[in-house]
Amino acid sequence: MTTPRHVQARVAPAPVPPEADRWRRTHICGVPVDVLTMEETLVAASELIESGRPHQHVAINAAKVVAARRDPRLRQIIESCALANADGQSIVWASRLLRPRLPERVAGIDFMLRMWEVAADRGYRVYLLGAKPSTVQKAADAARAQGVTVVGARSGYWTPAEEPAVVAEVAGSRPDLLFVGLPTPRKEEFLHRHLDGLRTPLAVGVGGSFDVVAGEVTRAPRWMQRTGLEWVHRMRQEPRRLVRRYAEGNLKFVAMVARDATNRLRRGSRRPGRPRRAAR
Repeated sequence: MTTPRHVQARVAPAPVPPEADRWRRTHICGVPVDVLTMEETLVAASELIESGRPHQHVAINAAKVVAARRDPRLRQIIESCALANADGQSIVWASRLLRPRLPERVAGIDFMLRMWEVAADRGYRVYLLGAKPSTVQKAADAARAQGVTVVGARSGYWTPAEEPAVVAEVAGSRPDLLFVGLPTPRKEEFLHRHLDGLRTPLAVGVGGSFDVVAGEVTRAPRWMQRTGLEWVHRMRQEPRRLVRRYAEGNLKFVAMVARDATNRLRRGSRRPGRPRRAAR
């Protein structure tokens, strides 16, 4: 078994993680996404943990691309993340037009569950932060049932004045893996702001994944996940909160992809072609 990461020395984070140079990164509408399969992502994540330096992971979907295009600060934060996976199937589809092709979707909740398996196998210490108190405790119980060493679980409700204490609590638990169940852009900004202070080798934003693991929200059937219709299932469960978000966000994303694809074709058509052979 690999030596647990928490017994190794902690080192301050580098502005640009050198480990990220080991895999290919592309951009979808100006937002970075790593060209990795799930299995490759698990290997990359383990390498980041073993390196000892704090790193941030981000899951990219259509809504986040739209938000990042609108918010330069969020886009900069995403650029600084050591790992950026295609959380949404729409991102994979867009890559077929914008190139290079992404090999597959790496959904945030699936990545979290697979990393729990890795943590149980390698002895990594895990902290869960976010969601309601009862929800995060249920998620922690689910992780423990899989053999994960959960060193802390805290809800996502705190005031700005309480934030330093939250960071200190996480750091004091010395986790190897931190999963943060907060909405965008709050989780990205929180992790970027406190990445050094959290003293965690890999911090992963997982959105509403705790709600699913806790059994409070159901996940879409496999066929809906494969066909990119998982958002329809989510919208049915929370129509008041999600109908407008998905209706506007998806349309904007499609328009952005279409515009970028058109610009790409235009740039390609302007390239000088090979000289034609003279007619004989």
